[in-house]
Amino acid sequence: MSSFLLRRLGGAVFVLLALSIVVYVTFYVAPGDVAQIACGPRCSPVQVAQVREQLHLGDPLYTQYAHFVQGLFAGRDYSTGTGVLHCQAPCLGLSYQSDQQVTQLILAKLPATASLAAGAFVLWMLLGVGTGLLSVWRRGRATERVLTGITLAGMATPVFVIGLLLIIVLVTALQILPFPDYVPLTDDPEQWAWNLLLPWISLALVSAAPYARMTRASMLETLAEDHVRTFRAYGVGERTIIGRHALRGALAPVIALGALDIGSMFGGAVLTESLFGIPGVGRELVDAVKHVDLPVVVGLVLVTGFFVVLANAVADILQAAADRRVVLA
Repeated sequence: MSSFLLRRLGGAVFVLLALSIVVYVTFYVAPGDVAQIACGPRCSPVQVAQVREQLHLGDPLYTQYAHFVQGLFAGRDYSTGTGVLHCQAPCLGLSYQSDQQVTQLILAKLPATASLAAGAFVLWMLLGVGTGLLSVWRRGRATERVLTGITLAGMATPVFVIGLLLIIVLVTALQILPFPDYVPLTDDPEQWAWNLLLPWISLALVSAAPYARMTRASMLETLAEDHVRTFRAYGVGERTIIGRHALRGALAPVIALGALDIGSMFGGAVLTESLFGIPGVGRELVDAVKHVDLPVVVGLVLVTGFFVVLANAVADILQAAADRRVVLA
């Protein structure tokens, strides 16, 4: 198990290093005046020259990248003209359009996205895995066909369509839920959950469909294996076989899919956060692209990549715990 963890850790570090190189080359070696793009259209020639010096754009490319990586691990100093601003590690840069450190800006938006992702993840896992289990339990009956149809409809419906329908029905018509107004968890836990319930339900209804299909397919494949037939021959009940033996073997692909979704949500919740007005990193990414705030875009891409890699590493560990054959692969 220890060698398996070391391999996964080494792979994660390699992927993060490769990601940082790709991101840096994509955004900072782009055609055009990078200093002008980073500083913004309202910057004077003197300010653009100052940004060019801060980013070391006159140095060789490997030196520029070395300064970039140094900021991630050891921090970095930025000249403000009248003094020096120290950006503590992990330093993702300085937004010249808002005069804020990118790391602090992202950390301020991260709790909202984390709240959205965590709550929706719990709901869609319960709904998706539960629907898949029920389909297997009722296979060959009308219940299975109905659940399969609902699952296909969920996969074909975009999240903003379901979100708008829920707003019309639950907020406007029935007035069961309020329109989301994000409240930090530390301020009022009850209002935090109540105001995020509508976005959670919207994401869960869309995201649960692939989990239901995958759980159903994995369970049916596991139930056809030899050891399950042996359990049946010994008189073990179907409920025990499904809940105790087949489910554990079918969870590995579900865990992998869940890691990808929860990791990518930190940068991919653009539609949901924009629709419900949640001040998270997805909405911040839209604003940064709109205003061509290059350091913020780079920082958000790196943070999103970090969470995706971290989620996959956690998924590998959970898969190994659920299925020991993964360790030997």
